[in-house]
Amino acid sequence: MEPLIALVGTTCLALIVGACGVHGLRRLPVALRGGLAVMFLLTGGAHFIGMRDELVAMVPPALPAPGLLVTVTGVAEIAGALALLWRRTTAPAAGLLTFLLIAMFPANVYAADTAETWWDELIPRTLTQLVFLAATATVLVDGIRALRGPSDQLTD
Repeated sequence: MEPLIALVGTTCLALIVGACGVHGLRRLPVALRGGLAVMFLLTGGAHFIGMRDELVAMVPPALPAPGLLVTVTGVAEIAGALALLWRRTTAPAAGLLTFLLIAMFPANVYAADTAETWWDELIPRTLTQLVFLAATATVLVDGIRALRGPSDQLTD
């Protein structure tokens, strides 16, 4: 639940600041970059501090070296979060984070079997992952369009 709150809260705050005159934050994809960066810094940090044991326990037993997988995905989330903040690396970062969300979904399915709260059950977890995927996909598409530049746009 905290990652969703971080994403939505930071994105909304960025949009509000944009509406108050910071022109660079007026567009949704830019605000989402900030929201995703905060969210993935939060979740990536949890791979090392506070929730490491719970995240290792989420790794399905069929996968080898759960501790190593949690470390690698945590580093990837933190690196992706930071890369979202630099325009030149936005598209690759959003692509990496989209891939990570898809690749880590089996861990969410596995963890839903032992859910202790309603938001940890499979349907809320899946819906939350879809929100995260929509956000990373929006940033990815916008980043690809920015890389292509105005020469690829339709002209009259």
